[in-house]
Amino acid sequence: MSHKCLDKKNRWRNKTVGFRMSPEEVHTLDALARLSGLTKQDYIISRVLNREITINPNPRVYKALRNELNSVAEQLKRLSKTDKDDELLDLTAYILKIIDGIKGEFNEDGNEKNN
Repeated sequence: MSHKCLDKKNRWRNKTVGFRMSPEEVHTLDALARLSGLTKQDYIISRVLNREITINPNPRVYKALRNELNSVAEQLKRLSKTDKDDELLDLTAYILKIIDGIKGEFNEDGNEKNN
């Protein structure tokens, strides 16, 4: 049995909500949660309750962005000009939006710059 969890407002999280997803949907959800810097649970709760997700740049988010961009770049190399992958294009647009927000905040190795 799992242990009791408190949320940020000191409320017990003792109710379970479950649903099924395709492998592709799970992959996309995992990537979005990882890129936001939130746990998958916190990401899903924020999205379902229509709360704004504020991404706090840190080395973990930076590394997730870098790794995801490398993966996207490899996939884009494989695509021909006639193929169209809407999920990949949406994910790429999301990553670029995040990167625009944290540009210059971190060094190449993922460590925060000292200004």
